[in-house]
Amino acid sequence: MSTPTPTLNAAPNTTLRIGPHAVLPPVVLAPMAGITNAPFRTLCREFSGGKGLFVSEMITTRALVERNDKTMQLIRFDASEKPRSIQLYGVDPATVGKAVRMIAEEDLADHIDLNFGCPVPKVTRKGGGSALPYKRNLLRSILREAVGGAGDLPVTMKMRKGIDDDHLTYLDAGRIAVEEGVTAIALHGRTAAQHYGGTADWDAIARLKEHVPEIPVLGNGDIWSAQDALRMVRETGCDGVVVGRGCLGRPWLFADLVAAFEGRADACVRPTLREVADVMVRHAALLGEWIGDESRGVIDFRKHVAWYLKGFAVGSEMRKRLAVTSSLEELRAGLDELDLDQSWPVGADGPRGRTSGNNRVVLPDGWLKDPYDCAGVGEDAELDTSGG
Repeated sequence: MSTPTPTLNAAPNTTLRIGPHAVLPPVVLAPMAGITNAPFRTLCREFSGGKGLFVSEMITTRALVERNDKTMQLIRFDASEKPRSIQLYGVDPATVGKAVRMIAEEDLADHIDLNFGCPVPKVTRKGGGSALPYKRNLLRSILREAVGGAGDLPVTMKMRKGIDDDHLTYLDAGRIAVEEGVTAIALHGRTAAQHYGGTADWDAIARLKEHVPEIPVLGNGDIWSAQDALRMVRETGCDGVVVGRGCLGRPWLFADLVAAFEGRADACVRPTLREVADVMVRHAALLGEWIGDESRGVIDFRKHVAWYLKGFAVGSEMRKRLAVTSSLEELRAGLDELDLDQSWPVGADGPRGRTSGNNRVVLPDGWLKDPYDCAGVGEDAELDTSGG
């Protein structure tokens, strides 16, 4: 990758431990449905030089316990992935407990993260994801089952501020997590109603850190550059950062992050389009190898095309053509027709991915009547497929 620019400030002195695992620098890849599969994690890890923590996409506990074929593929880790990190979604404490014990007993991972942050309707309408912490007793039961079943494996959780501004839950949830033995908490500074719109509330991350000084707090939301990550740590006092949408079509962001946190002057990698095209082809090839079918791998890669090409001078017709390719040869041939000597576009480091906000949160009937009663939430509320 080419044209480094100097880092602006020295890195904060931050050490992050997730149970027995030292995460240096304190940078975590956020679990993203359909994105953070093994091939994408491989790319991000390569650019980071193997430093940081890279979490699987969300795995449904019911599907894991039932050994769903798709789910068992999603939890396959490359031999170089250490520590192996799985994020679980669950609503029923008993099922979560079974899934965690299965992971521990069969040595399927080295770290378990629990999802209480997903805002999509198919999750929240079942009482899961970012809806769940509103039910304090249910949250406590799930955490108790998970920590109790994990043995020596560290259990962490990722959450949002709450359902909406009138139903904030993150401080209560943080205290419950500490009491139940959770190792660390990641907070996305948005409510479920915000989805990915508006501006992330970094002040909430600072308040949570003050509220639960016993364990590490990681900040998430609006980290588009390495300098954003350093600024979040300085402004909030958080122990590390979780990066999601900022690395879509930009896995080399992890090279920037490592350099910035290590205080090196080679942060802010700016690849040419030729270099980006090479990464695109490698990404698609890795997907094909992982799936076991080149065409299916290229088809799965299509969703990434717009993110990789953000800001470059690529005509609309060529963008459409690249987004319907079905072989590596076709993808490479299309990319080779571009002006590959283009330098990194101005403004391409900004927001990417979903940005919609102010959504009505879909919840189970009567969910908000009582923040403690969790009657009616059980195993049938579990999703039967994985991936968020």
